[in-house]
Amino acid sequence: MTPPLPTVHLLDDEPGLIKALTRLLKAEGFVVRGFTSAREFLAALDDTTVGCLVLDVAMPGLGGFEVQEHLMRLGNPLPIVFLTGRGDIPMSVQALKAGAVDFLTKPVDDAHLLRAVREAMAQCVARREQASTLAALRERFERLTPREREVMQHVVAGRLNKQIAADLGTGEQNIKVHRGRAMEKMEVESLADLVRAAERLGIGKGPPVV
Repeated sequence: MTPPLPTVHLLDDEPGLIKALTRLLKAEGFVVRGFTSAREFLAALDDTTVGCLVLDVAMPGLGGFEVQEHLMRLGNPLPIVFLTGRGDIPMSVQALKAGAVDFLTKPVDDAHLLRAVREAMAQCVARREQASTLAALRERFERLTPREREVMQHVVAGRLNKQIAADLGTGEQNIKVHRGRAMEKMEVESLADLVRAAERLGIGKGPPVV
C-alpha cells in the first residue's frame, strides 16, 4: 500500500482565506487539503493522516485550541501552525507551550507562513522517522527469548557478566552466549549501541529484576 502523502491541512472558517492559502501552498509544491469547520476536519482525521495543520484560533463551534487539545488526546503528532486575527502574547505562549510550531497573525505574510509550514513539515518527517526506528527496535526486541531480554536488562544497567551470572544463578559462559545473541538480534555492534536501543525502548531505567 502506498503511504499517504504529507499534506498541509488548512482549517479556517473563512473560505476565501482557505482558497488563497491553497493557491499559495500548491504553487510551492505542497499537497493541500482545506476545511472550513473543526468537525469536518476531525471527521476526516485518521491514523494515516500525516503532514501539518494550519489552524485558525477563533472559529464557530470548536476553536483552534480545542482542536489542538483534541489532537493531543488522540496522540496525533500533527505539527500545528496557528493563525489568528486578534492574537496576544499570552495566547501565543499557550499555543507554543502546547507544542505549536508557530503562531502567526492575519493578514499573514506569505514568507512567514511558508517558513512555518516548511518547519512543520520537517518536524513531521522527523517524527515519522523516529516512529519507524522505534517500531523496528520493538520488532527486534520481540525476537529475544525471555532469558535474553533478562540478560539485556542487566547488561544495559551496567552489570558485569559475572554479576549477572550470580544474580540469575547460572554460569558466566551462559551469560556471554545470551548477551551475544541479544546483541545479534537487536542488530547492534557495541554495548553503547545496545544501551541507546534500550533507552529508546524504555528498558533499563530502573534496577534489573533479580
